[in-house]
Amino acid sequence: MKLDDGLGIEIIFQDAKDTNAPSCPHGPTLLFERVSKGGERGRRFYACSACRDRKECNFFQWENEKVSEARLQAREKQNQFKRPPISHQLYCSRFRQFVALPLGQKRFCLDCQLLLLPEEWTVHSEHAALSGDITVARLRRPSLLLSPLENKKSNAQYLFADRSCHFILDMLSGFGFRKVLCVGTPRLHELIKLRNFEQKIEKDKMKTYSQFYGQDEFCHYNMFNHHFFSGEEAEQIFNGFLHEEEGNKVVMVTDPPFGGLVKPLAHSFRQISETWRRLPEMPMVWIFPYFFEQRIRECLPTFNMLDYQVDYDNHPLYKHGKTGRKQSPVRLFTNLSPREIVLPEEEGYRFCVICERYISAANRHCSDCNVCPSKDGREWKHCGQCQKCVKPSWIHCSSCGRCALPDHPCGRSHNGCYNCGSMDHKLRACPNKQ
Repeated sequence: MKLDDGLGIEIIFQDAKDTNAPSCPHGPTLLFERVSKGGERGRRFYACSACRDRKECNFFQWENEKVSEARLQAREKQNQFKRPPISHQLYCSRFRQFVALPLGQKRFCLDCQLLLLPEEWTVHSEHAALSGDITVARLRRPSLLLSPLENKKSNAQYLFADRSCHFILDMLSGFGFRKVLCVGTPRLHELIKLRNFEQKIEKDKMKTYSQFYGQDEFCHYNMFNHHFFSGEEAEQIFNGFLHEEEGNKVVMVTDPPFGGLVKPLAHSFRQISETWRRLPEMPMVWIFPYFFEQRIRECLPTFNMLDYQVDYDNHPLYKHGKTGRKQSPVRLFTNLSPREIVLPEEEGYRFCVICERYISAANRHCSDCNVCPSKDGREWKHCGQCQKCVKPSWIHCSSCGRCALPDHPCGRSHNGCYNCGSMDHKLRACPNKQ
């Protein structure tokens, strides 16, 4: 079942932690509710927090459903089966043994994504393996050794290109931050270690990384439900990191899967901010495609989107240097002051004195809208009838009364509000919503 917080499915968050929420292999599930166009509320149900495709995780349970003991035991057995076969503590012990081996005895199983000790070679003899070139320098960059996951609907792992990595870290250093809480940003974590920052911690749901990092700098974490898989021990490490030196000079950077729902992500990030609890909101940088701007700002109103284009090494399209519609759509959303974030002039970014922020080369200030309107790196045009700026490829359609692509389905109604039926807004922005 496809779940989307703007298409008839709402996520229900309780004031306190939902202690009744059952668990799937990805941790505690989330409570959902189906909403019809007339505003009628459907029956609530629990489903996986991380996977929006039931082929990836088919967990489903009605709210207040009575589950038999046999079913509970079968579910727990399935959850145990999906957990990592090796504990983080044992991973750390294995890593120390692996580093001590002579270079000629260091092997890495490509099929299992596992560092191999000599006594394990026979078990993995039929698997593809790397050997002879696993140096200490290479072990410091595990993202170059591990194969990233590629499922866009659950746990796709796109890795920052060095250009974006260095820019983000230089930007954070310019603000005076000395500690970075990395949520799903392994390349940034590696660069921080290489630059010898004071202290680091990596929160991520890529369990294969746990074999390279100690328990004090890596936690197996689900950012969709704020769940630590190692329990209280990992949560204590997380809390300790945030409150060291009274929480001074710490910033969070996150790069969630682009197919994930914005609402649960924002809810988890607010919980992190509440744990930090020094200012009204923890300094954050959220890397996400620009077309999620409205949803992010609805959940986190203090966030602004920067024009800086983030690129990735292992994504076929999101590359720096492409032009037109092929440019990377990934941007930085942050509650840091846009005025103080200097984008590189050598890449064409320039400062708009009216908007008081750096913008892309083609982003021209519109005197009618009084903003630099472009979101995608192209120069947008103002439509006098719509009273707003639109993409250059759009035209105004008199039949629809709005701007759209030339080949749009003219006259066909588009999805509006499921609560009141209006076509002017979505359910989440409905003024009549209870």
